[in-house]
Amino acid sequence: MNDYVIFTDSAADLPAEKLREWDVRCVDLTFSFDGEEKIFTNADIPASDFYERMRQGGQPRTSAVNIQTFADAFEDVLKEGKDVLYLGISSGISTTINSARIAAAELKEKYPERSVAIVDTLAASAGVALMVYMAKNRKAEGAGVEENAAYLASLTGHNCIWFTVDDLEYLKRGGRVSPTVAFVGGLLGVKPVLHMGEDGCLTKVTTARGRKKSLEALADQFGALAENKATPIFISHADSREDAELLGDMLRERGAKEITLITEIGPVIGSHAGPGTIALFFLGKCR
Repeated sequence: MNDYVIFTDSAADLPAEKLREWDVRCVDLTFSFDGEEKIFTNADIPASDFYERMRQGGQPRTSAVNIQTFADAFEDVLKEGKDVLYLGISSGISTTINSARIAAAELKEKYPERSVAIVDTLAASAGVALMVYMAKNRKAEGAGVEENAAYLASLTGHNCIWFTVDDLEYLKRGGRVSPTVAFVGGLLGVKPVLHMGEDGCLTKVTTARGRKKSLEALADQFGALAENKATPIFISHADSREDAELLGDMLRERGAKEITLITEIGPVIGSHAGPGTIALFFLGKCR
């Protein structure tokens, strides 16, 4: 079995220390603020500063990873005689995975004896991180690159992705809700509960009155969908650690054995969801 390197992208919201611990390499999506030329990656600005800027009216715009960035990163590994396994942000919300596929096809001509396996996780934020976690565990068990890629593809239909936002304004900016819904929801304190479906796109499922109720709605999804309560559980948050920990407590009340990782939503994903977003990820009987 040939050795291989696991890649992901910065939309996975994995901190640098976890990438090192799991021996995973990362390529960066980028963002900029309207009216400015400077291009940032998640590592260029503390998330708390980024969200404060959003609260003050800053409007960021994100960009996918380009083909050349992938080609350069993958080729460094192929030159060493190793293969590549890349797990990327959902094709339903970013063109990044398409860039990876094009780069892989071009490199296949140059390195026909090597493998570059691309897995569309159909996820974002710590939903991608959960898939990376499963990938590194499977690799440690001895799975080859193609076997691992097939295994991960089989998990995408079981990666449950639920989240809520604290302010509908940011979803309104991205066209996810209408201005009228955002205005009325703000007056009534309504919090949307959203889901990423099997196509990797976002869907509004229901609403909850108030922050605590919206977190309980996320926890209830775990109770309904997680057949194995020992499933890995990932929580990500946008400058809202206390609420993420409160959600963890709610999950334990519903039988969760362990919270695998609580991580912060970086600017790339946070650009679309806004400060206060809380997201929950686990493996269940269906998405």
